[in-house]
Amino acid sequence: MDSNELTVVIVTFNSELKITDCIKSIENKAEIIVVENSNNETFKKKLEDQYRNLTCILTGENKGYSAANNIGLKRVKTNYALVLNPDTVLDKSAIDNFLASAKKNENFWLIGPASDQMVDIKFEKNKLVEVDTIKGFAIFFNLQMFKNEFFDENYFLYFEEIDLCKRVRKNKGKIYLDPTIKVRHSGASSVDKISNTKLEKNRNWHWMWSTFYFHKKHKGFLLALIRILPKFISALIKVLVYSIIINRKKRDIYFCRLSGIFNSIIGKRSWYRPSLD
Repeated sequence: MDSNELTVVIVTFNSELKITDCIKSIENKAEIIVVENSNNETFKKKLEDQYRNLTCILTGENKGYSAANNIGLKRVKTNYALVLNPDTVLDKSAIDNFLASAKKNENFWLIGPASDQMVDIKFEKNKLVEVDTIKGFAIFFNLQMFKNEFFDENYFLYFEEIDLCKRVRKNKGKIYLDPTIKVRHSGASSVDKISNTKLEKNRNWHWMWSTFYFHKKHKGFLLALIRILPKFISALIKVLVYSIIINRKKRDIYFCRLSGIFNSIIGKRSWYRPSLD
């Protein structure tokens, strides 16, 4: 088994600076598909001119994490795919260790690398541990287990990997953590050109929208409403308080939380998009 059985998929949105270290850590060990959520021809040309093993797909608009990943995954022709965030860096042995694990565990659906989530998990030396969910910054796919159905595209941001793992487990699929696979994730924004305030508003809107949608999808409308109601009331109170004391920044952030919840409850799609102005 060699690296030509693996394709790396990276979704970007104005991530010219963030993605450089990520691509360098892959080197020529695998084909790379970058799905850029814009129509940035300059970004595409720069990447494809610099890296012979890289193809950049422009979506023409910001389609979000789930839809863009699906575009990339459906273009993959190898048996395995590695979905990476642009702000990740692979350890030198990460790809080799992934392929070795894939060979030893041919029935797996998803494998996640070592990360902070493993604090309460006990590992035997170099052995995989079966889990219910893995983090979304680096997901190894056994594409033979999927029928071109990957992420739920209703999610623009957040909960998409949890939803994916839930579907895999529902289908009796195997999900593993592998302590031999090391991927460094900065945990910062994957976007270069958006202010912290705009990012915070974007995060709050989509976290709330996706929270309600996820629970409605898997537990029903009533239970999802019961779960989200305290957050809705809290956001409403804070919007009123910050309006009274004239704290515009805080007011706008909590208004985004409120809007995300409300739009999800009434069944509107995840429409909020951060501006680059």
